[in-house]
Amino acid sequence: MKTPYENIYTVLKLNRLIVLAVVICALLSSAFAIWTAFSTSRKALNSAFAINTDGSIIPLKLVTQKENFRVEVLAHLELFHSYFYNIDASNYEKNLEKALWLGNSSVDNLYRQKKAEGVYNRLIQYSLVQKVLRIESQLEEKEDSYHFRTLVIFEINRGSIVDTYELITTGNLLTVDRHFPNNPHGLLITEYFENSLRKIDPQQ
Repeated sequence: MKTPYENIYTVLKLNRLIVLAVVICALLSSAFAIWTAFSTSRKALNSAFAINTDGSIIPLKLVTQKENFRVEVLAHLELFHSYFYNIDASNYEKNLEKALWLGNSSVDNLYRQKKAEGVYNRLIQYSLVQKVLRIESQLEEKEDSYHFRTLVIFEINRGSIVDTYELITTGNLLTVDRHFPNNPHGLLITEYFENSLRKIDPQQ
């Protein structure tokens, strides 16, 4: 004959099993949530913006920033030198405005110096076309910063006369926040300087 106490013990035993199962499920769920968060965070840290074949930036999670940083540096330098030196009477204001986003006050000071010397006024007055033909940059990495030396070959079309020049520029690069579309690579040119400019003999 069963007593009421036997029913109580059965109920308590069942309750204990249920509580134990709930605790185990909660622990497993917490562990899974922590692992998922850690895995997602690690993948996010190793992800960056993809770089197109022309050096442009595509905001996709494809490749690590470390592996592509050098490619971005070269693309940034090519973009800047194209904007700053590939100019004519119709586009110089727009191009120079874009170039100023890619450098600090050293670039702005050079722009103001050229403006004061009448470089851009002559561009308009004589309808000159300054076209970049080649840009080649050499990089020197120092810890987390880069020093560059860039060779720019450009020509100035004066109508019946076309002169070709070789320009050497140097400077450093500073990592900053990306700004689409003004500074997509998140780099800033500092200590910018035009080292030398010489006219190239057409027979060379």
